[in-house]
Amino acid sequence: MLRYNADEVLEMAERMEQNGAKFYRKAMDYAADKAAEKMLGELAAMEDEHERTFSDMRAELTLKEKEPVAFDPDNEQSFYLQAMVDRNVFDMSADPSEQVSGKTMQEILQTAIGLEKDSIVFYLGLKELVPERLGKGRLDNIVQEEYSHIATLSAKLDG
Repeated sequence: MLRYNADEVLEMAERMEQNGAKFYRKAMDYAADKAAEKMLGELAAMEDEHERTFSDMRAELTLKEKEPVAFDPDNEQSFYLQAMVDRNVFDMSADPSEQVSGKTMQEILQTAIGLEKDSIVFYLGLKELVPERLGKGRLDNIVQEEYSHIATLSAKLDG
């Protein structure tokens, strides 16, 4: 069974936020109007801020939480983590026009909320793969950040 440490999961979290920001910026090209384009830009900026949050969390990890789980002299684990993240939640091979072309701001926000929910499911699944001694509890912080993102998006949806 695969195991990860908190450092690796936060690395995935940073990558996922980068992918989200790229996705929303690409999607801006397909916005139905200026208001939708502006909303997508705001979503990209939120992803940028989340990346910084996860980067800050990563910087606070203890050496124990960064302890390698497996011998990896060729750094193949990093490539595997990138590939795993690039195919989950914000699929970087997908065409963003399919999710935003001709959509209203409400529909775009609903899509964004759905993507955030998918990320929570992803992290909750990963949580089972991180031993307690390697920072399992840190994943709660990641999930809480994602919940706060949903709350922000929901407020925009209701507003």
